[in-house]
Amino acid sequence: MSILLVEDVSDSTYVLDRLAITLTPALPWLGHQACWEMNGHLKEPVDLTRVACNVIMKFGPVKMLERNYRLPDLLESLGARLAGDLRPAAGPWQQTWNLQLPEAVPVAEHRILLRARTDSGKNFLALDIAVNFSHRFRPSPASGRAGSRMLHGSHRR
Repeated sequence: MSILLVEDVSDSTYVLDRLAITLTPALPWLGHQACWEMNGHLKEPVDLTRVACNVIMKFGPVKMLERNYRLPDLLESLGARLAGDLRPAAGPWQQTWNLQLPEAVPVAEHRILLRARTDSGKNFLALDIAVNFSHRFRPSPASGRAGSRMLHGSHRR
């Protein structure tokens, strides 16, 4: 079975707190969309346009890719964009993104490490994402669609 697991590995020093993530579908299909919804609490104001993201993709112990992005550029590369207040104040925070998964991902089990920092250098969020893009879980030509299963991931302190 293909399992998508998003683990919030941040701690109490991170600006984004009480993070809950909902993904639809829970079984991602290469070349299709996935809806990513984040709900959390910002401990301080953040300029989302200046959040720096470090993305590492690993296949087993081998690092396949490492890139740095600004959050808006990372989202744009996946067909999404920031919405709402780009400089939210401290308090409840929500974003929903419809991400277009690339077709050119090697068919394998991957681990994606996403680390983000604010423009002042503070830790913003830390996610470990384990995903299995195997041949078995590509949509069949007959159906062409993924199911609408959901996975909820949350981090509690």
